[in-house]
Amino acid sequence: MSLCYFAYGSNMNPARMQARGLMFISAERAELRGYRLVFNKRSHCTPGVAYANVVHSSLSAVEGVLYTLADQFALNIMDGFEGTPVRYSRECMAFQTASGLRSAWIYVANPAYVESGLLPESNYLAHLLAGAAHLSAEYLTMLQGQSCLASSSTLGESGLLYNA
Repeated sequence: MSLCYFAYGSNMNPARMQARGLMFISAERAELRGYRLVFNKRSHCTPGVAYANVVHSSLSAVEGVLYTLADQFALNIMDGFEGTPVRYSRECMAFQTASGLRSAWIYVANPAYVESGLLPESNYLAHLLAGAAHLSAEYLTMLQGQSCLASSSTLGESGLLYNA
């Protein structure tokens, strides 16, 4: 199985990956075509707060960071942070990179945790923006324009590990 992981949410922040002990060999720009980014994954601890998710959309693409993981154990660690298999499921999909299509793991919100009308917190959105080096200017502008809720806490060390 692939040792690549596609981050489209808060794990686009390489500092978050490292703080969580998710060692990677490389990081590159990638796209998941036929999907779009949404903020509809309900927080398990903060009412009204959303996390990132992807949904089918034939004419869209989700941009993100394709990490080549250092070892298989990183996936087990990541499953814990993503709440797999309860809150997100881990699936293998094909991603477009500069060198062609590559298979990688991605986390998709389970239907029981999907809810409309939610917004991400500003600190959570800051993690996505930390992946700017791997995003197109248009996609970055879209993220910067995303409506969000003001965060009451700062990112700090615990903000690198967990979402409030």
